[in-house]
Amino acid sequence: MKIILASASPRRRELMDLVELPYEVIPSTREEVITSTIPADVVRELSLMKAEDVAEKALLGEEELALVIGADTVVACDNEILGKPKNEENAKEMLRKLAGRSHSVFTGIALLWIKDGKIVKTVNKAVETKVLVEAMSEEEIAAYVATGEPMDKAGAYAIQGKFAPYISGIEGDYYNVVGFPICTVRKEIRKEVEI
Repeated sequence: MKIILASASPRRRELMDLVELPYEVIPSTREEVITSTIPADVVRELSLMKAEDVAEKALLGEEELALVIGADTVVACDNEILGKPKNEENAKEMLRKLAGRSHSVFTGIALLWIKDGKIVKTVNKAVETKVLVEAMSEEEIAAYVATGEPMDKAGAYAIQGKFAPYISGIEGDYYNVVGFPICTVRKEIRKEVEI
């Protein structure tokens, strides 16, 4: 079965490698347009949009069974979605909101099985992980932002990076916070093929 990951994220590629199935990467180029403000609905919508975009481009003529996997991750605090920071001050604002409390990370996954150029099965769900961040001083926030790491990360942090010392606990899938709930993805693939 041909498998396509509709994401340019290096972290998603690293996690997809752990499934040990051959796949190729074709990132979506569709402009992201959302109609919801509810974090779980937003990531479901965006992951499906990405998967459908790549399916339309890459698999129109496929006769064999193929799978396209789309994903999107957001950080939400009090139901406010914290995207990638616009600048360093914006990153600091986000980290102040997260420090000393818990928030949620939502990743939407969309798996589209295609045969004979048609989508024959769709799985579209959101996975939530709660993350508890330690209290941080202004100096700690400024020092972390100065590393540059938060600038291309939803919520202005990377759990697997220099922000790790500030994470005091999680409830749910760690890899979901990294940006790809690989256990959930593997289970869905396994329903269709033997791994």
